Amino acid sequence: MPDVPDPRPLEGRRLLLGVTGGIAAYKAAVLVRLFKKAGAEVQVLMTPDATRFITPLTLGTLSEREVLIEIFPENADGSWTKHVGLGLWADLFVVAPATAQTVAKLAHGFCDTMLTATALAARCPLLICPAMDHDMYRHPATRANLERLRSYGYEVMEAAHGELASGLVGEGRLPEPEAIFDRVVAMLAGATEAAGSLAGRHVLVTAGPTREALDPVRYLTNHSTGTMGFALAEAAARRGARVTLVAGPTALPTPPGVTRVDVVTAEEMHAAVQAHRDADLVIGAAAVSDFAPEAISASKIKKTGAEMVLRLRPTPDILAALGREKRPGQVLVGFALETDDGPANARRKLEAKNLDWIVLNDPKEPGAGFGPGTNRVTLLARDGTVEDLPRMPKRAVAEAILDRVAVSL
Repeated sequence: MPDVPDPRPLEGRRLLLGVTGGIAAYKAAVLVRLFKKAGAEVQVLMTPDATRFITPLTLGTLSEREVLIEIFPENADGSWTKHVGLGLWADLFVVAPATAQTVAKLAHGFCDTMLTATALAARCPLLICPAMDHDMYRHPATRANLERLRSYGYEVMEAAHGELASGLVGEGRLPEPEAIFDRVVAMLAGATEAAGSLAGRHVLVTAGPTREALDPVRYLTNHSTGTMGFALAEAAARRGARVTLVAGPTALPTPPGVTRVDVVTAEEMHAAVQAHRDADLVIGAAAVSDFAPEAISASKIKKTGAEMVLRLRPTPDILAALGREKRPGQVLVGFALETDDGPANARRKLEAKNLDWIVLNDPKEPGAGFGPGTNRVTLLARDGTVEDLPRMPKRAVAEAILDRVAVSL
């Protein structure tokens, strides 16, 4: 029998629909109805100029939710932070129509409306559907902005060809609502497939720095923020894994669906990892201190003007311990932060610790290493494969790493 199409393919899905100030804004009403009929919850965000073309009352009635426009609403109930909550709530953010102005704002990180603020805060995929006059659409600035959005990981649906509001004929029309709807269904179906790629697996991730006390006031540590490890934990959870995140000291919030174990020292991290050493996939993204003070002073060490000599002892090698006990089918992934002879040092670590993959990055390279922004990594596999990834946001790096290592399971 032929497959029967699912009458509600978006059942339980949560969509953000961004509507900007172009003549095609009227098609947003059709989009809302299509999304709702397919079972989705829809929250509409409008730019102020969009209200010149279609009223918030219309879209609010169809979506059964208050339409949000300004980032600073008149009430004082704390709802100005809704952009953060919505960015976590949504499964997909669609901007249709996306004018040249909004495309430029999104490409360069402007944050002046609820729509643009939510786009910056969103952790979900974004689908951009441009609509403007032909010459605006083909202008090098617009093309460059659309390419920039693609580099962020956004999907861009090319504009359709046809009659335009100016009377010209050419590219620039908003794709028909049914075509946008089909793209949304396909994107979410793909996300579901990706999310299921780790279903039933236990993934253990370490993240952040460790702190090794000198006295009650001071400690040895490093510049790690934990961002890369947290991005990996979040991405694994989205793919359906049961995720345990062993985190050193960091202020980052726990990703949705992740079980977090907080530790401070390398010894504590080692113990926590050993407690979950049966995980199917272990990703050691933490920047673990290699050495700790041999003795911790019970009192604050006073400055005397004389030289201070510290005696340090090695801390446990967490991944090497797992490598010695690795069971069949288990996959171990390490990180190597190297300032010199990176590939050679990373390959030595991979072999010495019995890892399956190692992720190499250089803190001296712009946009790589520690910090909350981007990373530029090289993946080295046990079979000798080497792959250089471009500089990307750490969330995108996390997805790329999981795309590669998941096939080893």
